Amino acid sequence: MPSCRVVAPKVALVWQFDNPALVVSQDYSREKRLLTPRHFKAVFDSPTGKVPGKNLLLLARNNELDHPRLGLVIGKKSVKLSVQRNRLKRLMRESFRLHQEILVGWDIVIVARKGLGDVENPELIQHFDKLWKRLARNKPVPAAKPETAGVDSPDA
Repeated sequence: MPSCRVVAPKVALVWQFDNPALVVSQDYSREKRLLTPRHFKAVFDSPTGKVPGKNLLLLARNNELDHPRLGLVIGKKSVKLSVQRNRLKRLMRESFRLHQEILVGWDIVIVARKGLGDVENPELIQHFDKLWKRLARNKPVPAAKPETAGVDSPDA
């Protein structure tokens, strides 16, 4: 009996923004991760943003980069089973990946607490959506450069 294969046409990706320099790619490459203990320590020592959530804590610090970076702290003490720890990591990374454009300029560390492993996936996804938005609202606005009084200025 001959098999019939349906081949879907290839879709060309079109950017919805005029300026691709302002678009953050939605990958989760090495540059988007906090990798060294020094990076984690910098966030723990002086966080500029702190967002407490249900069974977790988000700590954030300005990184002066054009992309956010993420670090996860999920210990055996807080989430016993490795299956649950891995599931949480996958969900956190995916949520971060999808919300990168609103998190530009942050180094973020997520610290898990007891009971986080018992939360179901849809609830966690919804919870992280809210946490990312709260963190994005806390982003400090860079101070405007003071203007010098010129010849055409009324203050001159």
